[in-house]
Amino acid sequence: MSILGLSRVLTPRSVAVIGASARPRRFGNVVMRNLLEGNFPGPVMPVSPREKAVAGVLAYPSIAALPETPDLAVVCVAGRRVPETLEDLGARGTAGAIVVALDVDPAAIRTISRRHGLRVFGAGSLGLIVPQARLNASFAHVPALPGQVAFVSQSGVPCVSVLDWARPRGVGFSRFVSLGQAADVDFADMMDMLANDPETRAILLFIESIAARREFMPAARAAARNKPLLLVKAGRDDLNRQIGPFLSEALAAPDDVFDAAVGRAGALRVGSLDELFEGAETLARSRALRGDRLAVLANGEGALTMAWDEITHANGGRPATLSPDTRTRLEDIAVPGGIGDSAVDLGLAAAPERYGEALAVLAEDEGLDVVLVVHVPTPMADAVATARAVVEGTRRHGCPVLACWIGADASMPARRLLTEAALPVFASIRGAVAGFRHVVLHARNQDMLLETPPSDSADHQPDKEAARRLVQHGLADPDGLLTDAAARTLLAVYGVPTVPSVPATDAEDAARVAERMGFPVALTAASPDLPRKWDVGAVALNLENGDAVRAAAEGILQRVRQHRPDARVQGFAVQRMALRPNARQLMLGSACDPLFGPVLVFGEGGRAVEVLRDHVVGLPPLNLPLARQMIARTRVSRRLEAHGFRPAADREALAQALVRLSHLIVDNPEIVACDINPLFADEQGVLVVDARIRLAPVDGSDRRRFAIMPYPSGLEESATLYDGSAVTLRPIRPEDEPAHADLVARVTPQDLRYRFFGAVRELKHHQLARLTQVDYNREMAFIATRPRAADGQPETLGVVRTVTDPDNRRGELAILVRSDLKGTGLGTILVDKIVRYHRARGTGEIGAQVLADNEAMLRLAKRCGFSVGRTSDPEVMDCVIRTGGNAH
Repeated sequence: MSILGLSRVLTPRSVAVIGASARPRRFGNVVMRNLLEGNFPGPVMPVSPREKAVAGVLAYPSIAALPETPDLAVVCVAGRRVPETLEDLGARGTAGAIVVALDVDPAAIRTISRRHGLRVFGAGSLGLIVPQARLNASFAHVPALPGQVAFVSQSGVPCVSVLDWARPRGVGFSRFVSLGQAADVDFADMMDMLANDPETRAILLFIESIAARREFMPAARAAARNKPLLLVKAGRDDLNRQIGPFLSEALAAPDDVFDAAVGRAGALRVGSLDELFEGAETLARSRALRGDRLAVLANGEGALTMAWDEITHANGGRPATLSPDTRTRLEDIAVPGGIGDSAVDLGLAAAPERYGEALAVLAEDEGLDVVLVVHVPTPMADAVATARAVVEGTRRHGCPVLACWIGADASMPARRLLTEAALPVFASIRGAVAGFRHVVLHARNQDMLLETPPSDSADHQPDKEAARRLVQHGLADPDGLLTDAAARTLLAVYGVPTVPSVPATDAEDAARVAERMGFPVALTAASPDLPRKWDVGAVALNLENGDAVRAAAEGILQRVRQHRPDARVQGFAVQRMALRPNARQLMLGSACDPLFGPVLVFGEGGRAVEVLRDHVVGLPPLNLPLARQMIARTRVSRRLEAHGFRPAADREALAQALVRLSHLIVDNPEIVACDINPLFADEQGVLVVDARIRLAPVDGSDRRRFAIMPYPSGLEESATLYDGSAVTLRPIRPEDEPAHADLVARVTPQDLRYRFFGAVRELKHHQLARLTQVDYNREMAFIATRPRAADGQPETLGVVRTVTDPDNRRGELAILVRSDLKGTGLGTILVDKIVRYHRARGTGEIGAQVLADNEAMLRLAKRCGFSVGRTSDPEVMDCVIRTGGNAH
């Protein structure tokens, strides 16, 4: 995984075609003609031992015979000859190669690529097109137009379909890439490359499969911070998957896990290629929304009805509620009776100025976030003049608008005018509502991207040593299963309320336990072989006395022998009955996905979980906002509200349970599966009624690695300033934003100029959020903090941060220390902390760009072991320290 050499490959100065052919319809012939017809400005060199010339260009008999080393080679030879060809190209110093043949061992490609630093697209790649560079190094049947959208796919079939779709619509591309089998260059590499590509406004991916996700999530999160990242993933899961010992493992289907990963990456998944490009255009043209509340402004009741039919069935967004004042002000603009809770009918003959007047009113209503303006062509309405009025109203009043001008040729001039004004515009109501959904879901995912959950729950500190003892004891079990009592105890240690369970050896012992516990009780068989005890009658409820317990125990044993004679019954578990008449039965759980590692599952509980299939998947670690989102995405969420005489369930307690389960599996990665079913939720809170946990030793596979790196609490440490006062050094967290704002406020304008290379008075909320919400995979920020003397609240004294390139070769450093704390040793402490961190990480070097007149920083750099040199800019110095890492 690397972006090394990709810049040279994507903008080559010369191209060689290995296996060039004079025979029509051969790969080597099509590629040559595409390169020449595209007017590639550099040398195009065909290599063929049989041809003297190809497409009128002198051919060379071998790679060694080429007059210069090509930056890029398109390898069109048979699969068996590809390895030796790549070896020759690598030895020659070629930067990159495109392998067309499919029948090539990916491992052989990776070995050669790493040995020579040769970047390889393929095997089975359609090729590479960069229209702005006039490069068409592909065997595509039509060329790509220039544009600002990058498209990356695996197989060539979607590429061909996209080119056919895009050209008649005038859709262009900054980069058009086919990865093939992605033996070397993969999606992560391309996202890293395109994230900072100035020619690319949006990144679109067509994914068939991901072989390894080790770098996929960090690359996706980095790219989505910079520009819209949209993707289609082929293949959906079979909903009738076999239920195994753990429900969570069956419910955490790979496709659902992928959706969860996309959401946490801040990207947007869509269902088709059409949606992919329409979504990119919508996101590029849409203003940032305050929320998901939609109002509709239309010229006709029929248009409003169609719009609300679509909105009702859309997954994402909700109707706005117009204020009484807004409705009153709209009465003179709308037709009589044309104002609803979230809709305004201007009438079929609405004059253009009516739209502008209505937008002026709607822009001031705090109860809505976006207006869908629908225009149906009629003989009484001027479509172009109306579009012009909407553009003017949007500019003047700042109202976020999605425009829908229904019709074909007659509405085209109006849509063109709206497009030129950078407004999202659609030809159908269905398309407009889908566009609104894209904007809402993308905004939600962007919010999820910025959530950085803490390592510990603020309101509950678990006894981690007690938890580790339970886990270590469970690992000694041959099945890796915690006993019923141990599973409940472990959950209780992390603050998840449970019904205590007491083990019993036989029927008499169960009766004695129940007598001590008090009636009524529930009785279950203790067996590692019975994950679904209800199915074999191994559960008895509401037992009122000892005789009932004895009889129930004998009945359980008899039923187990009848239905599962092979099952090991190791006694019984006795619990007090949980009498919660208003409880909803839910389930929580965790599983380990082969690609994205540990995941959480939440949804409807009880005995019919696999039938109802009302569940969502989330990636740990969670915080409360992320937990609330998971809950809201289920149908059962609506049953948590009050209805009839049943009070509302405590949603906050439920969200806390999700967060605490997240902390449990983050702290104890040996947990490979967990089922909590049922979990009772009512007005009193939540209660675990039954739970199962399986453990296994940690290994180094993606299955056990967290896709989102948890807060690295192990990096916290204490330090002492020159005056003997103590400070805490720790990674920055989102909740540090207020203290960070205070830090900036207590830095002199000169020091801010040194830090930000320009005049800065204050940082806005979104800037502070970006500085305090970091992806610990590639970015690190350590703060020095201590309690304020006045009120004991934490204050930030200074911060040092690095952003590391995807290859872990260099981290770019920046530091800011409160101006009144200079000379206390804090700067040296912070720099030492970040250097030690990068040495442990294996980073090649740390660098910092420093203004030449920032003498204090230059002295600090030298004192900390940095070498200081000049750059091409006489006002900027480059400070570098080798950290001894062997960057991968």
